[in-house]
Amino acid sequence: METKKNEQPGLDQVVDTISADMAEVTKKGYHNLITLLKWVAMGLITGTIVGCIATLFYHALHFVNEFRDSNPWILYGLPFAGLLIVFLYRVSKNNKDTGTNMVIASIHSSTGVSHKMAPLIFITTVLTHLCGGSAGREGAAIQLGGSITDFLSSIKVFRFSPDDRRINIMCGMSAGFAALFGTPLASSVFSMEVISVGIMHYSALVPCTLASYTAYFIASHFGMHPESFTILQIPAFDMGKLLIFMLFGIATAAISILFCTCMHRTEHLLKDKVKNPYIRIFSAGIVIILLTLVLGTREYLGSGMGIIMEIFETNSPAAFYVFLLKILFTALTIGSGFKGGEIVPSFCIGAAFGSFAAAFMGMPVTLVAACGMVGVFCGVTNCPITSLLIAFEMFGFQGMPYFLITVGVSYMLSGYYGLYSAQRIMYSKMETRFVNLKAH
Repeated sequence: METKKNEQPGLDQVVDTISADMAEVTKKGYHNLITLLKWVAMGLITGTIVGCIATLFYHALHFVNEFRDSNPWILYGLPFAGLLIVFLYRVSKNNKDTGTNMVIASIHSSTGVSHKMAPLIFITTVLTHLCGGSAGREGAAIQLGGSITDFLSSIKVFRFSPDDRRINIMCGMSAGFAALFGTPLASSVFSMEVISVGIMHYSALVPCTLASYTAYFIASHFGMHPESFTILQIPAFDMGKLLIFMLFGIATAAISILFCTCMHRTEHLLKDKVKNPYIRIFSAGIVIILLTLVLGTREYLGSGMGIIMEIFETNSPAAFYVFLLKILFTALTIGSGFKGGEIVPSFCIGAAFGSFAAAFMGMPVTLVAACGMVGVFCGVTNCPITSLLIAFEMFGFQGMPYFLITVGVSYMLSGYYGLYSAQRIMYSKMETRFVNLKAH
């Protein structure tokens, strides 16, 4: 009898412990489920709103690009478009806007994204493309999405914490990128990867994925055509080709460093030498016009997508100077104050360089052009996973070994350079060592 009495309290204690554990598990499970539902709802809302606005932006850019192609005289309005851009930012008291850097910096800090950024970047990017500035569109879409979702986060009814607000901004970035370029898988990861190199914000995975695909479906429904290209020939991968593409990866890393350096140095030089922003942007517009007339071609105007399409459609290499001139035109455009993005120009630079290098490598033009696109993109954004996903979505999976080695080497050897100075590189690219540096 005494033994049973002594055993009973022990059994009760086990039952109480199990009950307490189950209650704790249930409580945590309920909390996690509510969190999931919250981000499902916010991802869908963000994707819908940003997707609709980005779709409008996509069609506006498509319209002005077609108008510019059929009305060559509009190029002469570029300096005056520049004056209007500076005026709009000054009159809105947003003249210290640093574009995508501001969006990235807002995630690192407690500062918000200006709610004026969305309409400003929409209008000014359309003006830049209308008159022939060498700029892309995805950078503008990232700013558009970040600004819109930060505004949503500020609405008190949602009761977002600072950490929630950061995740929501990343959702907006993913949605804007997906709606403009048609790569929802890469877009889902890009906003998580670009913020802090070496650290992925996996807490944003579900909402970013939902926002990205929602925006993509909306944009596709209303006429957005995803960017995709056909690689005409993909030879069997072997050790010899591995070594060849390792060397090519080194070259794309060098091109990405050159592009980043030219972008930053041109901006700093122009601001240092020409203090007045009106004179600075007007003068740059005139220089771009003169360069276009001297070269006798307009292929360096706009995003550069025309150059990429010509390479893949004709299966012919670009001249050796094409990628250099695209760097020059883009650096002058963005560095002087015109608005837009740098991502499609980086694709153009990579495709032009890759197609030129293909002859020396003894490899198919379109394959090396594709590897050049993702290699340079990786080098300037420091986003290897996004680069691989973009490659799969734009070119298919068959060239995976070539993409992987190019992206891996480009990422390692591009150092701590990057288009976005607000981007933080948390871990060394060479060692398992915490560095916490800003991209430069």
